[in-house]
Amino acid sequence: MADNTHPLDVVIMAAGKGTRMKSKLPKVLHRLAGRALLQHVVDTAATLLARRVIVITGHGAMEVEAALAHPARASGTNTPQFELKFVRQEPQLGTGHAVQQAVPVLPDDGIVVVLSGDVPLTQPDTLRQLIAASGGAKLALLTLAMANPTGYGRILRGGMAMQGAAQGNVLAIVEQKDATDAQRQITEIYSGIMAVPAVHLKKWLARLDNKNAQGEFYLTDIVKFAVADGVAVVGFKIDDEAQVAGVNSPVQLAELERVYQKRLATQFMEQGVRLADPARFDVRGDLHCAQDVSIDVNCVFEGNVSLGEGVKIGANCVIANAVIEAGAVIHPFTHIDGEKAGVTVGAGALVGPFSRLRPGARLGPEVHVGNFVEVKNSTLAKGAKANHLAYLGDAVVGERVNYGAGSITANYDGAFKHTTVIEADVHIGSNCVLVAPVTIGAGGTVGGGSTITKDTPAGALSVARGKQVSIANWKRPAK
Repeated sequence: MADNTHPLDVVIMAAGKGTRMKSKLPKVLHRLAGRALLQHVVDTAATLLARRVIVITGHGAMEVEAALAHPARASGTNTPQFELKFVRQEPQLGTGHAVQQAVPVLPDDGIVVVLSGDVPLTQPDTLRQLIAASGGAKLALLTLAMANPTGYGRILRGGMAMQGAAQGNVLAIVEQKDATDAQRQITEIYSGIMAVPAVHLKKWLARLDNKNAQGEFYLTDIVKFAVADGVAVVGFKIDDEAQVAGVNSPVQLAELERVYQKRLATQFMEQGVRLADPARFDVRGDLHCAQDVSIDVNCVFEGNVSLGEGVKIGANCVIANAVIEAGAVIHPFTHIDGEKAGVTVGAGALVGPFSRLRPGARLGPEVHVGNFVEVKNSTLAKGAKANHLAYLGDAVVGERVNYGAGSITANYDGAFKHTTVIEADVHIGSNCVLVAPVTIGAGGTVGGGSTITKDTPAGALSVARGKQVSIANWKRPAK
């Protein structure tokens, strides 16, 4: 965002305890849409092409800093790397005191944008306009008109009536506890977000005091210093409350989650995705949809998921880190999680209902994986079928294989994993155990109930089970 004259540095306040969250986890690490609140803010800074991001930590500092160990790229983007620095605020003596901790690592030549680690939904375009309003010389405040501004700092402007809409440059911000009754009628509030030249900010921070009702150092006091120094203070007002909404409780976190998901759902529908109910749709990562994708209710998408043209996702599916190719159908109650290895579902494949695909599952075109079938680290070639109650782990399955109900690959010997190879056109009967390492030759058949421990020839019928014995007139033991 910043030009060569005014590089951009972002300061993120993330030191608060978050008592109302009633959690041992630091507030800024609670998750919205699958990412920590603070990570949303850091990712926004990355999209602004910030030169440096300074995170002010305090409560749970070590945990917060560890969570951002590698945040140099925004999630799902290719933005350039930035320099990340941490400073500690101990004890926490107010917002002004927090930003004072960043002064030693703030260069003098930039514009500083101050953000809060618990305000996750501020849009990059909004911040770009705020930075433009600063222009490298002014103090620019992001403001919001609220029907009920209780608890927020009020914006006092020049040439304005005490109530209602604001006009003119900003003269001061007065905190709720320090405001007069008349000032509390003002509906324009300060969001906590500002853009300010670093050289001015440093000078004003040095002049802060804590002579107020809270006994804290207010960052908002820099407004009166700017006015006194003849530096213009401008307010960039928006009407989207969610962009400046903070998270202070589980209730507020849930409210923002639905705001985020509803906006994302609207974007997908505008791109042509058919959502059965946008209120029952959750993305907790990066979802990419081609044309004519349809998604039923209560589906959750995590990590990186790609849905090809014409893909249909049934109700109540959880899909993470997977590529679903064109025309595939994922029936209801299917769980797919590729983790780091990923999962691929080929074109025209049918999966589910009640299937589970684990890391390394690779389903080719027109593969069928049915109810209560689990596939892990296995490749199924075109047209292979495992329709019922089966397990395939560390297996290579050829084209047109039919894998019977109740059959499993016994791939683990207690210390190591081994591979099962099932060549093309094999038929595996029901309730079989294939003890790896083993190869079933092409075109072969394994009789139901067999335990196969040795390689089988191509085209052969292989049966390995105990001889059936019937004892006439046998009676069960009785008490």
